[in-house]
Amino acid sequence: MIIVGIDDSKVTQEVLKLAAKYARAFNATIVLVTSMKGGPDVPRREFVLAEKVLSKAEVYFQEADIACEAHMSVRGLEPGEDIVRFAEEKKAQQILIGVKRRSKVGKLLFGSNAQYVILNAPCPVLTIR
Repeated sequence: MIIVGIDDSKVTQEVLKLAAKYARAFNATIVLVTSMKGGPDVPRREFVLAEKVLSKAEVYFQEADIACEAHMSVRGLEPGEDIVRFAEEKKAQQILIGVKRRSKVGKLLFGSNAQYVILNAPCPVLTIR
């Protein structure tokens, strides 16, 4: 099982393409995960956007005949924490995530979900930029 963290960023398309290659190579199931940082208090329009992103990604894998599940997490955790916890619960074999470039000051002020995943994941992590 390969966990694929997705959002509405531009890098998500590259993550999906690589995830498809890995799924075919390792005969793995793709588990798409998007995290709603604010938990159930997130505005409805953000849920709708997240649902669209998940649905579009799920269709991408269905059309490629790759086993896929989609999950929207509303625990209220930071996305990095959410993905790590989800990977632990599902006993994932690998995590694929996209990374965004940030300045050192930006990372200091806002943290890095990718960094959290890389340092705390229970399995190998592949990042795509």
